[in-house]
Amino acid sequence: MASTAAGKQRIPKVAKVKNKAPAEVQITAEQLLREAKERELELLPPPPKQKITDQEELNDYKLRKRKSFEDNIRKNRTVISNWIKYAQWEESLKEIQRARSIYERALDVDHRNITLWLKYAEMEMKSRQVNHARNIWDRAITILPRVNQFWYKYTYMEEMLGNIAGCRQVFERWMEWEPEEQAWHSYINFELRYKEVEKARTIYERFVIVHPEVKNWIKYARFEEKHGYIAHGRKVYERAVEFFGEEHVDENLFVAFARFEETQKEFERVRVIYKYALDRIPKHQAQELFKNYTMFEKKFGDRRGIEDVIVSKRRFQYEEEVKANPHNYDAWFDYLRLVESDADADTVRDVYERAIANIPPIQEKRHWRRYIYLWINYGLYEELEVKDPERTRQVYQACLELIPHKKFTFAKIWLLFAQFEIRQKNLQAARKIMGTAIGKCPKNKLLKGYIELELQLREFDRCRKLYEKYLEFTPENCTTWIKFAELETILGDIERARAIFELAIGQPRLDMPEVLWKSYIDFEIEQEEFENTRNLYKRLLQRTQHVKVWISYAKFELSVDGPDRLQKCRQIYEEANRSMRNCEEKEERLMLLESWRDFEKEFGTDSTRERVRKLLPEKVKKRRKLTAEDGSDAGWEEYYDYIFPEDAANQPNLKLLAMAKMWKKQQVIKEDDETLPENSPPAAEETTKQSVEAAASPENRSTTASSRETVAETEQESTYDDRDDDSSSSSESEEEEEKKGGERKESRSSEEDKE
Repeated sequence: MASTAAGKQRIPKVAKVKNKAPAEVQITAEQLLREAKERELELLPPPPKQKITDQEELNDYKLRKRKSFEDNIRKNRTVISNWIKYAQWEESLKEIQRARSIYERALDVDHRNITLWLKYAEMEMKSRQVNHARNIWDRAITILPRVNQFWYKYTYMEEMLGNIAGCRQVFERWMEWEPEEQAWHSYINFELRYKEVEKARTIYERFVIVHPEVKNWIKYARFEEKHGYIAHGRKVYERAVEFFGEEHVDENLFVAFARFEETQKEFERVRVIYKYALDRIPKHQAQELFKNYTMFEKKFGDRRGIEDVIVSKRRFQYEEEVKANPHNYDAWFDYLRLVESDADADTVRDVYERAIANIPPIQEKRHWRRYIYLWINYGLYEELEVKDPERTRQVYQACLELIPHKKFTFAKIWLLFAQFEIRQKNLQAARKIMGTAIGKCPKNKLLKGYIELELQLREFDRCRKLYEKYLEFTPENCTTWIKFAELETILGDIERARAIFELAIGQPRLDMPEVLWKSYIDFEIEQEEFENTRNLYKRLLQRTQHVKVWISYAKFELSVDGPDRLQKCRQIYEEANRSMRNCEEKEERLMLLESWRDFEKEFGTDSTRERVRKLLPEKVKKRRKLTAEDGSDAGWEEYYDYIFPEDAANQPNLKLLAMAKMWKKQQVIKEDDETLPENSPPAAEETTKQSVEAAASPENRSTTASSRETVAETEQESTYDDRDDDSSSSSESEEEEEKKGGERKESRSSEEDKE
């Protein structure tokens, strides 16, 4: 009632904290604990000690304690700790029967409580009640057979009591439940403690079947090895390899097997084990295997053995690559190169067959270019390494049957097949192969290779027929015409060669006509048919006015011995210059004049040199506007232009510009003369006066305005080829030179002043 009344009382309101700011002096938790320790606020006085002096007090004490325990159990029967405390208290009073009764009552409440069974059995063992303890353990392992702790305690008790047969019987009952690995090891160690090796072997046999892991097989084999049963140990390893097979193979098993054989000095067996394992385990799962194999070869092997290890490792690497991408032909090439260097012929053939089986999925030549070399290497390997001509022939035939010749072909395969047959002294078969190739898929390379083959065999009539077929196939191929004519020339049939050249230059379409004409001309020069050569040059110039043709023509005339060779050469240069006046490519015209100038320097006179020098152009730097693709202004561009004297004669503004340029230079000379002594001749003043009078002449007044605009737009950086600034016009005949004699005198006088 008091508690109820207190519960109904109104709880006082908590005062609100108005100032929530932190206090000026902060008190830490450590400080509070320290002060409490100093003042001993947490200490409670110990309970008073009770001394029992007679039996009555003892009985009274027992009654009160039992009543307390029973009350606790009655409040909550499922709290097993109360039962255990109650039983242990009774046990402490040597009331074993009461304690046993309490444990039994507790088991009725919760028979699956492991702690309860353990405490019960320990009490019986402490009290030396062995049969009672056995009874409890039997009940425990029957009710809870998967609790290993019961089995361990039970077997330990029996072994401590010296009941070996009873302990073995408990272990056997335990093994029927197929427990974890440690339970089996406990049973095996139990038998080994009593030297029962045969029984331990029997347990191992059952153990590796129940737990078929690799480590358990290895432990079994090491058990046999440890006890000196070497043959039994080897048999265990062999059974383990058979048991796991190739699907569930593990590198640790082979490493352990190899180390076992290594300890027995069976080195050949070790090598066989390692190689067998490396052939069946993927590379990424065999790192430890490679490492141990390498260490073994370094310890007990020779250089050859170490190389075998490295080769095996690389072979596994290539196997993984080709499995990941069978169309990775570069990986196949590396793999084949490896096996060819260190394998027998059957192994190499097997790899080649696997490689060529990966046909490109698309019938496009670019996808077949790398693939076809697998066949080529295969054929060469069979011919050169294995020395098997019949199999080589089969390889080539299979390759040719595989290639889709209607879409594309490989001339290299046909030629290699034919050359192989020739090496086998089977000329008829080689010709048949090449004939089939030309019939199925004519190509330049095939025809050329067939012709070279017949040339080596000195079958010139066949070569002629092949050239005729070749030219029917590609009449525009200039190289073929040239080679055909060269063949006839070598054979001494000059007229036939000339006819071939005539047919060639008469073709409406040629791929390299300049090479063909040059070959024809060289042919006529070699035959010393100079008149025919001249006719060829004239015919060629009717088709093209290229500057190199003119220069070549002129050099040809110069090379022909004769009294008038220089005159003929000069006439050709004159004719070329006249024909190229309207040429838009000024660089070609300049090239011609430079060649003419070099000729005159070597063979000409002063007058001819002067004449050519006056024909050379003036190099002028100009500017022009650039326009972008969208039509907008892109700025200015500088470029060089060549102004020829003939062009300058038609453009009087250029003459005036040249005179203005000269006047500017004369002004510079005049300034230099002012710094000279007073006795020096006034040559610069006279020259300046003449140039000013020339500029003020009536002929040039009309061009002054336009020349000023030209000067403003053009930046002239003039370079002159062996002539002066004033020589901006030239004459085509002597009459024109006489008419312009006055102008030449003025230019010569200015030239002398300049010098």
